[in-house]
Amino acid sequence: MKTLLFSILLFARPLVAQDYALFDDYIDQWHLAAAKADYTLYFELMDEAFVFLGTDPTERWTKAEFSDYCRPYFNKGKAWDFKPMERHWEGDPESGIIWFDEILDTHMNTCRGSGIMKLVDGEWKLVYYNLTVLIENEKMEEFRTLRAKEN
Repeated sequence: MKTLLFSILLFARPLVAQDYALFDDYIDQWHLAAAKADYTLYFELMDEAFVFLGTDPTERWTKAEFSDYCRPYFNKGKAWDFKPMERHWEGDPESGIIWFDEILDTHMNTCRGSGIMKLVDGEWKLVYYNLTVLIENEKMEEFRTLRAKEN
């Protein structure tokens, strides 16, 4: 229902390619749903073809796989709280596909998320999200040494 309301509001006024405020609200709502452990809303905002890439090299999940992974966290009433610090949008909403990247304040320190939204049956849905941990260039050798110890 909330995604339907979002789609109605999105098309209730003329939209120009640079006007991404409603899309910001959408992604903010998605992050807030995780912070509040609102499992239903969190997954309602994703398309059925959604793919999530996590920070671990093994983390590539379909929506169903990600749902199974997330359920225990949400059931405990505490998932994760990613706070966007900046976000950049690209694409043209009239094409039905837009994408973004964002810098996030997380429990892992500063991360970058990037995602794709698609207009599906008249509703905007998140179809792809990639979360990465940011490492400063001057710390890369130390990071590589640390990773080599794990393998």
